[in-house]
Amino acid sequence: MGLANRQIIPGRLRSRNAAAQGAVEAAARQLADRIIQERLAARQRSRNGRTYMNFDPTEDVLANNVETVTSGLFSGNTGSLRDFHIDTSATATQNTYYRTIFQKESTDQLAVSQLSIAYGNFNGSGSKDLTGNLNNDTPTRAIYKQYAQILLQPLDKKFTIDGVDTDDIYVLNFNRARFKEKIDPGNIEINLAVMSGSHQNASSTGSAVVVNPVHQVISLIDDSSLSPAAVGESGRVYNIISGTIDDGTVIHPSAEAPQTYGLLYPEAGIVVLDGNKLNLSCSFDTVSGSGVQGDNAMKLFKSLSGSATGQIVAASGRNYGLQARSSEQVKSTYYFVRVKNGDYNYSNNPSFSSGSAGDVAFTTFINNPQTFITTVGMYNDRRELLAVAKLSKPILKSFTREVLVKVKLDF
Repeated sequence: MGLANRQIIPGRLRSRNAAAQGAVEAAARQLADRIIQERLAARQRSRNGRTYMNFDPTEDVLANNVETVTSGLFSGNTGSLRDFHIDTSATATQNTYYRTIFQKESTDQLAVSQLSIAYGNFNGSGSKDLTGNLNNDTPTRAIYKQYAQILLQPLDKKFTIDGVDTDDIYVLNFNRARFKEKIDPGNIEINLAVMSGSHQNASSTGSAVVVNPVHQVISLIDDSSLSPAAVGESGRVYNIISGTIDDGTVIHPSAEAPQTYGLLYPEAGIVVLDGNKLNLSCSFDTVSGSGVQGDNAMKLFKSLSGSATGQIVAASGRNYGLQARSSEQVKSTYYFVRVKNGDYNYSNNPSFSSGSAGDVAFTTFINNPQTFITTVGMYNDRRELLAVAKLSKPILKSFTREVLVKVKLDF
């Protein structure tokens, strides 16, 4: 009942609002004056020397810049591999599954694994079951199933190349540390020397075959410049077709469209080649007999290394072998260090002072000092040093000179 009888007087309410508004304005003026005084004091301190400055997140920091960086895939960041050496320390059992390729003799201290090669057969043919099991668990079957599990969709059991399922595959598996994020599509070329085998001789093992003396080479690239990638279980998928990086798609033979030889999985760093196609074009004569140790991976090794032999180079005028580049996206943040004319003109370097009292060594240093900027230190809010940026050469600084240093941090 008391609330119903209370009356609000308009004049008193207006006076209360005016008083509150005045208090807010007075507080705002005090805050503005304090900010102005702090800035003036900071400017004055900068004239007398400062040790650090804060970055303005809006004006001085440019974050989340993504750049694509490519480099040679092989040791020394070179884009070509023309010296092929097999790992001689591998056991006989390891050799039945895969072969590791180095750029130098494997006993050399500078030898680094570049890639591994292997042969796989869906039915397990072309190799022996060394374990004595009765389930046909041969090395070639294990290789095929392994790469199918890694690269294919869950219900897809066979590699489909040029629209046809294949039971025979040859695999190039590049060293994970070498291709970084992925193999750079459009920058891979695989050169294979034609072998000397006969298509009727299906028992010639990899250790027995040699390069054909006619010195013919088949060059292969991916089709990223011609067609968009398919998307598979392990990322993008491109076709491996006949062609060269320098000349683009090369037609074999000239009256036909480029032929498809396999698949490139750039994110996985793997190339899968169709064994049937290599039998026809490169005379691989893949050993596919049951219970026969074919050593087919060595055929791929001899074909790769054979393309870079001196005889072929002399006959063709080209350096073949393997060509490839790695690719990765690097996130960068740029910090713009703006040193104005009144900043960092004094130094605590001993050359600035003399005597036990620390007097200025030269009177000209008082009103006309000159320093040289050599290093930028990056600190956190607790004044802990996190990074150091070294300048390529010292930069002269004085009251008449300003400096802008761009610092780039990659993540």
